[in-house]
Amino acid sequence: MTAGATGLAAPWFARTTRGGEQAGRGRPGEAEARRAQLDEVLRQPVLKRELFRGPIILESVELLRWENSYLCRVRSADGAEGISVAHSGMRTLYPIFLHNLAPFFVGKDARELDRILEKVLVYGFNFRYQGIALGLPLATIEFAILDLLGRVAGCSIGRLLGEIHHPEVAVYVATEWRERPLEETVDRIRQAVAAYDAQALKIKVGYLMFMTADMNAQGPVGKTERLIPLLREIFGREMALYADANGYYEADEAIRVGRLLEENQYAYFEEPVMYDDFDAIKRVADALTIPVANGEQDQSFVNFRWLIAHDGLEIVQPDSYYFGGLIRCMKVGRMAAAFGKTIVPHMSGGGLGFLYNVHLVSVLPNAGAHHEFKGLQTHVPFECPTSPLRVVKGKIKVPTGPGLGVEIDPAFVQKHRPVTA
Repeated sequence: MTAGATGLAAPWFARTTRGGEQAGRGRPGEAEARRAQLDEVLRQPVLKRELFRGPIILESVELLRWENSYLCRVRSADGAEGISVAHSGMRTLYPIFLHNLAPFFVGKDARELDRILEKVLVYGFNFRYQGIALGLPLATIEFAILDLLGRVAGCSIGRLLGEIHHPEVAVYVATEWRERPLEETVDRIRQAVAAYDAQALKIKVGYLMFMTADMNAQGPVGKTERLIPLLREIFGREMALYADANGYYEADEAIRVGRLLEENQYAYFEEPVMYDDFDAIKRVADALTIPVANGEQDQSFVNFRWLIAHDGLEIVQPDSYYFGGLIRCMKVGRMAAAFGKTIVPHMSGGGLGFLYNVHLVSVLPNAGAHHEFKGLQTHVPFECPTSPLRVVKGKIKVPTGPGLGVEIDPAFVQKHRPVTA
């Protein structure tokens, strides 16, 4: 992959030429050798155990609730505490948190977090729940433990996991509005871009009936074909543009739309086909020069291993909540780096989702040029002494304080009560 696809050196709009870019690709045994290399990458621990002098035994793992707000609070035997903010999906998934995950963590040494995250998948046959159902509550627990460990070590979550490569994270404005007419969509996109000092934008292409039960619902005919060139005309060549189909297309249609994106110098094409249709993903990637991105729905290292080993995508996009936490996402980033590919973590939201995301990006040497941003709105009152947490010249300064780097209002936490059933 060229430097332009990573955003690290060449201009963001530099094209990637896939054909023959890796010597020997396609030789018998090449994919097997790549898989073996990726397996070795996965075996390497992430958490810096050397930052801690002795065991940090987890004494309690609690899920707290107030109205529709969920927090995770973990405490160690020596009195350290960490808190995380759960994704809104916890309203549905809290039984998995309580019965399938939390009991396994109690009594464990938090310094062994890499190994704990592996073994909890086997505990109680938890692998049968693979997917967001398991990943989201697992991430919520991991975030709280990392907050605790950061406070014990006196360093940020990022420094627990790696070296800081990006003290500031460049963001793109993530937009929606598939179901809206073209003119209204463009107007809303203009407003969203104007609201923040961002220099990159991601749009939705195709149509998905997220908001209707009508089986025959269709989006505005021809909207995508008009929207793609129109936004390039409006924002000019200096604006980085990305496109996301959320798996809407079949391979032939994805290739057709991908070529239109190439003509208008969009920087990558996200989920052009269904995320688990590996043959279709590779077919699209092989047919296009625009980098293909995939991974927000994925829950398995095996899936990422196949796509990387078979050169089926250029950009990996694990979601820090859905995929089960920052350590697991770091490992996917390392897998991508082993073959010169990029990571642009997906951000699913949550009360402080943007903070977990920027901490993750800060330690990824192969992070993309811009990262998902859905605004700073949150129901969680907090203070951040080390960052204004605003978008300034397209970037957010990553907090450097211990743990998550923010102090959640104690009065807000006290409103929450333990969930017990």
